[in-house]
Amino acid sequence: MQTGLSGKRVLVTGASGGIGSACARAFAEEGARLALHYHRGRERAEALGRELPEAVVLQADLRVEEDADRLFAEARAALGGLDVCAAVAGVWPADDVPVWELPLTRWEETVRANLTATFLTARGFLREVERTGEGSLVLVGSTAGVFGEAGHADYAAAKSAIVRGLLLSLKNEIVRIAPHGRVNAVCPGWTVSPMTRTTLEDPAVLERATRTMALRKAATPEDIARQVVVLASDELSGHVTGEVVLVAGGMEGRLLH
Repeated sequence: MQTGLSGKRVLVTGASGGIGSACARAFAEEGARLALHYHRGRERAEALGRELPEAVVLQADLRVEEDADRLFAEARAALGGLDVCAAVAGVWPADDVPVWELPLTRWEETVRANLTATFLTARGFLREVERTGEGSLVLVGSTAGVFGEAGHADYAAAKSAIVRGLLLSLKNEIVRIAPHGRVNAVCPGWTVSPMTRTTLEDPAVLERATRTMALRKAATPEDIARQVVVLASDELSGHVTGEVVLVAGGMEGRLLH
């Protein structure tokens, strides 16, 4: 089945990470023209750019308004506009800290790196949509935002805001400027990526993590990327908006094993 993404101009944020780079490769396989964003992972982003030589590699700190605005200006200049944005960039703090010990500084940093960065990304993309009258935005949340995550209340709260209040507002707002514009979200569960690899390499952690999943295995970045591509595609998901797809092996908020 054709996705209709050939020639589409796509920005992938967080493209230096495991899920972001997998999304970039998946869009490239569909013939999309790519802008690859990174924050600190310059070497990984440039290596991906060499792998996908038609892509442009752009740096920005999406926590900073001026940087986010510059990213979209540079992506528009490089590609001539944007049709799709995959808002993958985010940060999961590895340390397990309960709320009663959670410093305000970490809370604010986590919310800014996830929720604020996603807001600025969405705002930048919708300003492009306002110019063109069309576009598809895919947000990347987390199962932490659906089920919660003890020790990571900051991350769970930020991701929950992304895939509930922000998503459901954006899907109603985008049609004011693009009658067929769409906004959807993907929520990965435990996924093998640079952000989580050291954690999931511990068999005991993986065993505990998968006890709430029907499929007792961690996802690959490619598992997530395929769903991002499907939701981005007007051909495959043209009447789908405001939806959240969990890519988490049938995870539930209770023990299954």
